[in-house]
Amino acid sequence: MSGGSIYILGSHTGTLYIGVTSNLYLRVMQHKEGALEGFTAAYGCKRLLYFEGYEDIRTAIAREKTTQRLAARKEARPHSHDQSRVQRPCTDLGMEDDYSA
Repeated sequence: MSGGSIYILGSHTGTLYIGVTSNLYLRVMQHKEGALEGFTAAYGCKRLLYFEGYEDIRTAIAREKTTQRLAARKEARPHSHDQSRVQRPCTDLGMEDDYSA
């Protein structure tokens, strides 16, 4: 079994998407280019905000599920959004961060 990554994409409106993949670079490029239909295309989630890599895809899938549950709980509470603390991980993958807020 090969490795995988979880990733979080964001939109300019603050919508988040949490996913898992065995090829992070390819998957993020697919989202950025609009090659994938569904939630991310409908809500404009194209900016890579965060990722974690794992040696085993099963571990990545388990982490994705945990992260989604935590995000759902946090979404139910009021919070402030501080854009100045958002990191730019695209450069870590050799991608250009073309997101403009």
